[in-house]
Amino acid sequence: MSDLSAFPVTRRWPPKNSDVLQLYSLPTPNGVKVSIMLEEIGLPYEVHLVDFNKDDQKTEELLSLNPNGKIPAILDPDGPGGKPLPLFESGAILQYLAEKTGKLLPQDAARRWQAIQWLHFQMGGIGPMFGQVGFFHKFAGKDFEDKRPLQRYVNESRRLLGVMETRLAGRQWIMDDEYTIADISMLGWVRNLIGFYGAGDLVEFDRFKAVGKWLEGGLARPAVQRGLNIPKRP
Repeated sequence: MSDLSAFPVTRRWPPKNSDVLQLYSLPTPNGVKVSIMLEEIGLPYEVHLVDFNKDDQKTEELLSLNPNGKIPAILDPDGPGGKPLPLFESGAILQYLAEKTGKLLPQDAARRWQAIQWLHFQMGGIGPMFGQVGFFHKFAGKDFEDKRPLQRYVNESRRLLGVMETRLAGRQWIMDDEYTIADISMLGWVRNLIGFYGAGDLVEFDRFKAVGKWLEGGLARPAVQRGLNIPKRP
């Protein structure tokens, strides 16, 4: 078996099988990107729950893997050159796993970069903006008397959905008929926006017919359904 003892994270979350990829996560919109990806590509892995209710993300073991104190993060015992690779940031992990396995990223160079640009579109826009809608609509921010921050993020989220709508018009997936990491990166966030955050009416989601059809198609995939619940919440 691989020796991962040099990585402090393994002291808090000891691997049962150190020869397979170790995933440290929670089923949030960012977390499920990687669990969905792993389910889609069929790469063996072992999952460890990072429990925010216990402040696991603030422990020195988790911070040794991700100094930003976020999930998801991975430790791949079979990284480049056969050496263990610790990696954080969900977008980077998606791209790494796609390139490692040759799956869910176009082989054609131009289309590959186009898929990556949409991954960055999610990382820089959809995630941050939809997350702010969640804060100001569902969580502590909902009690703020000043509703201008909420409206600002609602407007921006609606605009981003419009960008997706234009792209998806006449397409099954972001990259035409090819399902890729670009789709995986967005599915959990769009699902959360209209589901857990309850912001469907706020952003007028019913206007975005192509996005709705895309979301329905994505959620129908068995690997997506499995990945959305990995790891199980405590």
